Amino acid sequence: MSKKKYDCLVVGELNVDLILNDIQKTPEIGKEVFANEMSLTLGSSSAILANNLSVWGSKVAFLGKVGKDIFSKIVLKSLKRSKVNIDNIIVSENSKTGATIAMSYGDDRAMVTYPGAMSELKEKDIKDKVLSKAKHLHVSSVFLQESLIGGILKLFKRAKKLGLTTSLDTQWDPYEKWDLDLEELLPFVDIFMPNKEELINLTQTNSIEEAYHKIKDFSNIVVVKNSINGSHLFYKNKEIKQHAFLNKNIIDAIGAGDSFNAGFLNEFINKSDLKKCLEYGAVSGAINTTGAGGTGAFISKKKIYKKANEILKG
Repeated sequence: MSKKKYDCLVVGELNVDLILNDIQKTPEIGKEVFANEMSLTLGSSSAILANNLSVWGSKVAFLGKVGKDIFSKIVLKSLKRSKVNIDNIIVSENSKTGATIAMSYGDDRAMVTYPGAMSELKEKDIKDKVLSKAKHLHVSSVFLQESLIGGILKLFKRAKKLGLTTSLDTQWDPYEKWDLDLEELLPFVDIFMPNKEELINLTQTNSIEEAYHKIKDFSNIVVVKNSINGSHLFYKNKEIKQHAFLNKNIIDAIGAGDSFNAGFLNEFINKSDLKKCLEYGAVSGAINTTGAGGTGAFISKKKIYKKANEILKG
């Protein structure tokens, strides 16, 4: 087998985040409130994961779609600065780059997203020539990518046929229809990475345990993020629990789940055992909250490993 060029190919949405922090109170229709802090940064679950996975040390390439505008320049420059390969990002001449307004309230948030070009990416845009250069495929936010979701099963089948390991984080469904055939799809997903609420909605159940019981016969590794309550990993009817590493001074929690994914996948790609993968997912999520936005805390490999060691030592 020829040597792979990338550790991970991330396929997903691209947008900027306009982040409002330290908001006085929840906005109401017809009224105005102040946010005491604001930042414009790289957004989207997929891009945050790719950026932070690259900073952890994995070789990452991205395939997505942007417009030809000022926001795309921010997206592409940010990814390139973190050494994410951007050669396969498609620039649309007709659509604008997506944008999210994120209002952060401590460890929670509310968001409004304009999809733009991200909703145009199709399964056929992801060529086998690109897939075959990667060891691992990760896809995020399928419900935001209306042109991709119909071909998601075909994409994962192709990836597995080419010998890649795979992971999926569906993220939230803005329409709350949760129309995804998990029984058909999950056999081709090596690591399924929803949060608790997403998993419960996708399975129409009432608890993490009930949800796993419903999908265990056709799923592989299932990793469930549960915010400050930690995370769960299920595999072959066994469960590993991981507590959350909590910071006293949280700047915001935007992208914490995506950073969790990055920490987990970096260890998985490096063939660490699943317990260590889960632990480094939690560490990465905790590091995320020490900076603004999903990528603010991920500046260099040296700095995040230093932070990781500090967190693990308590």
